[in-house]
Amino acid sequence: MSPAKPPMQPLSAWPRADRGRVRGVFTDIDDTLTTDGAITPDALGALGALREAGFMVIPVTGRPVGWSEPFAARWPVDAIVAENGAVALVPEGAGLRKAYQQDAATRAANFERMQQVAARILAEVPGATLARDSAGRATDIAIDHGEFAHLDDAAIAQVVALMQREGMSATVSSIHVNGWFGEHSKLSGARWIVQQLWGRDLSAEMDRWVYVGDSTNDQVMFEHFAHSVGVANIERFASQLTHPPRHVTPSERGAGFAEVAQHLLR
Repeated sequence: MSPAKPPMQPLSAWPRADRGRVRGVFTDIDDTLTTDGAITPDALGALGALREAGFMVIPVTGRPVGWSEPFAARWPVDAIVAENGAVALVPEGAGLRKAYQQDAATRAANFERMQQVAARILAEVPGATLARDSAGRATDIAIDHGEFAHLDDAAIAQVVALMQREGMSATVSSIHVNGWFGEHSKLSGARWIVQQLWGRDLSAEMDRWVYVGDSTNDQVMFEHFAHSVGVANIERFASQLTHPPRHVTPSERGAGFAEVAQHLLR
């Protein structure tokens, strides 16, 4: 028998001494920072307040690099890691520096293979459609299950199984099923960007960071970070979480992220 999952504790139960050690914030974007597809003033203000207070702030998302560029340029963040850890956008002066974990030849070869898998999914899974942001994707494919289209649990499982049979990694976010070739993940992307930006080993300072998320594709982060928080809408995925976050906010989405920032800033 597998051990019981620890219950998610309310955000108010996060010990002051523990959160007082935190100096960096990783966060998902969709349905964590955003509400109904857009960042709300309270969430955007929370990002700015954290940066102003000296916190390192890095969103890590399954969204594509093309979609992420305007936000990396405008939001008060140190970087955005996109496509589940594959690529980073780093503000530098008036522009953005783009960095990939895979070299150009590998990306090109994988891109061709991924288009073949995508075509197979569209042909074999009834109702499957590519995510509308697919044109901006460089290292993965995304099937829409909850943003502009709807797939039931059985169809989502069919998409995931097909991707995995083709040798891809696959995750399910609150809106998309993402698949890619390679070993990168949100966790490896977080380790990589800390090394890229500050020349440090994230594994040696996990207790100095918190991760905030909302769905099953955040589990690898919930599992490995000493401090992890789910915004309240994570409750809809509670039965699917093998590794739930340690704490959960009172409010959903961007309002929940703002509550995490308030706790860190006290």
